[in-house]
Amino acid sequence: MRNLKIVLAYDGSEFFGWQVQPESATIQGTLASAIGRVTGEKVLPQGSGRTDAGVHALAQVATFATASSIPAGNLMKALNDVLPDSIRVLEASEALPEFHARKSARAKTYRYRILRTPICSPFLARYVWHYPYPLDESAMCQAAGRLTGEHDFTSFAAVDPERGREDEVSNVRRIFDSTWERSGDEFVYVVRGNGFLHHMVRNLVGTYVLVGKGTLKPEDMKRILEARDRSAAGATAPASGLYLVSVEY
Repeated sequence: MRNLKIVLAYDGSEFFGWQVQPESATIQGTLASAIGRVTGEKVLPQGSGRTDAGVHALAQVATFATASSIPAGNLMKALNDVLPDSIRVLEASEALPEFHARKSARAKTYRYRILRTPICSPFLARYVWHYPYPLDESAMCQAAGRLTGEHDFTSFAAVDPERGREDEVSNVRRIFDSTWERSGDEFVYVVRGNGFLHHMVRNLVGTYVLVGKGTLKPEDMKRILEARDRSAAGATAPASGLYLVSVEY
């Protein structure tokens, strides 16, 4: 058996997230079907993490075991021939037997795009959060800077039924970088950490927007973290603006 690593880019707009679901189009399910068509095998590729419905990826990583002798480069071309245009395999390579897309990951980077123009082009609507209302962007930058380091992110985590009982898991994560930056008409959040909880980045963005509106202050981020209570933070930002940018090993 060979352990293959593939890097994927996808437009998540029309998919119900990464994880396979009965009677719903998902990235994992669509990829598994394509692998089956090419190799004749029934496999379930494992991703570096589960992106939610509507979330995009620039470089998601997945691994799967195969008995096929098709060279990795040829497999990449064959998969792209049968996958929908909204999913592309960017790289395919042989990996060590112990390599696992999720378990071997050491850090991930996400990007969230907020469009600040009065009108949102219909060609951008699926890829940004259109927010034309006043925001104190400087205050949002200050708030983001307070997230670096190791914290318990329970206040920013949605309930995830896949994880089991809360007393068996830890919501502690380390954030290496957390910044907002202007990019033309967009205000973009970039965050890099050793792991992220369910809806964590979108809940952070929703909270930053409350800071930008003046409902919260940058120093409130510490209080919200210490509360370890989801109700202390802001609403979940729309999925359309979120991208998995890269995974580090």
